[in-house]
Amino acid sequence: MNLADLVTVVVYDYLWGLPLVFLVLGAGAFFTIKTGFFQFRFFKQAFTQTRKSIFGEKETDSDGKAGIISSFEAMSMALGTTIGVGNIGGVATAIAMGGPGAVFWMWVAGIFGLIIKTVEITLAVYYRSKDQSGDSYGGPNYYIHKGIGIEKNKKVLAKCLSFIFAFGFVLGIFLNIQTYTVSEAVAGTFSIDMNLVAIVYTVALYIMISGGMKQLGKIATIIVPFMCIFYIVGTFVVLALNIGNIVPSIVLIVKSAFTPLAATGGFAGASVSLALKSGMSRSVFSNEAGWGSAPMIHASAKVNHPLKQGLLGIFEVFFDTIIICSLTALVIIVTGQWQSGLDGATLTLSAFETGMGFWGRIILAVGIFFFGLTTSGGVYTQVEVVLRYILGNSNIKQQLLTFYKWFYPIPSIALVFIASKNGLPGTTVWLFSDASTAFPIFANILALLILMPKFIDLKNDYTARYMNKGNVNPEFEVFYEGSNEENQVD
Repeated sequence: MNLADLVTVVVYDYLWGLPLVFLVLGAGAFFTIKTGFFQFRFFKQAFTQTRKSIFGEKETDSDGKAGIISSFEAMSMALGTTIGVGNIGGVATAIAMGGPGAVFWMWVAGIFGLIIKTVEITLAVYYRSKDQSGDSYGGPNYYIHKGIGIEKNKKVLAKCLSFIFAFGFVLGIFLNIQTYTVSEAVAGTFSIDMNLVAIVYTVALYIMISGGMKQLGKIATIIVPFMCIFYIVGTFVVLALNIGNIVPSIVLIVKSAFTPLAATGGFAGASVSLALKSGMSRSVFSNEAGWGSAPMIHASAKVNHPLKQGLLGIFEVFFDTIIICSLTALVIIVTGQWQSGLDGATLTLSAFETGMGFWGRIILAVGIFFFGLTTSGGVYTQVEVVLRYILGNSNIKQQLLTFYKWFYPIPSIALVFIASKNGLPGTTVWLFSDASTAFPIFANILALLILMPKFIDLKNDYTARYMNKGNVNPEFEVFYEGSNEENQVD
């Protein structure tokens, strides 16, 4: 058994096996039913809150713990992390491995992801802490510690879940796919050595992260909206030129989600199980629902009610998976490139070239470079939040965070050098990335299930305060009220 086959077995038969797939789907279904189909009933409110965050409502917390960044900056950073190589290279890899049917399961995961992401963002804002400078941080480690360890007095369980989450998330530093995908796309388009592209990209990344979260938030508000419009226009052009293939492609997506697909052209064939696993894993990697990553950015937003920020999760998943991922998938399928035997960003680039000519490939390659930067910048912020939790109030915390800032891009560029030297295919490299998501997803989903009653309380308080449904309980605390020590980053 070669390395590629071994990695496939380990990731899709064990780490991303059916138990984890069913855990994510089951949690999404449970949250949907428990909240009365919240993601559909509050869809309008989610877009209203998104509009407000874009055009300017400045808010501070009712308990005085102001965030670091605005609500829109938090959403832009989160979108910048989700909309990027996962949509371009990740979707292509899912189709290359699982066939068009993988797209259907991406949609299913996306529908449940709407509510999962809302729950985790809301809890992250509610349970967030502030450091000695007064800056707010939060995420799964924080709501596991406070919600499960303190409020529910399940300290052993909290420590176990917190360790699994932190271990898996920090592992992601060493299996970061961003630099590889960008280098593959740019090198293949302009006939440049991958290693050289990786070096240039890494230098640009160092410049981006030098100013920390505040600088990344400002950069994201500039790059992300422009790049989203840029990418959507490009996909519309390709689809318009292949309009007659759109309906047959959608039929193929649905049909092959439930029927094994035989080998055709350069496509090796795929079972229903492989389509399900590859679609699910790539959906979570793209929209990050259940991964626990986006809440670490949203927890630092300036907002006066946790659910207000949580509603942005609905918009993020919808825009990322239902819009962007679907457009990428349709471009690959309508142009027939899914049968080419290519994978990763190379497959998407080939589809754009088929639809728009070589200029289409050039435009997308440049777009991938900037998408990759916003994604890498967002991941940097997320891992920093985990490290802040682990380090607590250690005397050497600042020195270690400075070391992390300089160390962060190194494993990612090293992966490019290793893959280039050993000739690893893109599908294999993406499997390494999938491995890093399995552990935090497992721990985070279990934590969300345990803390679901708190989300219900926050939902009821929100509807009473802002939608005039029910009576406002004046004694209900909109943000976690613990001791001063508990509300410090620990």
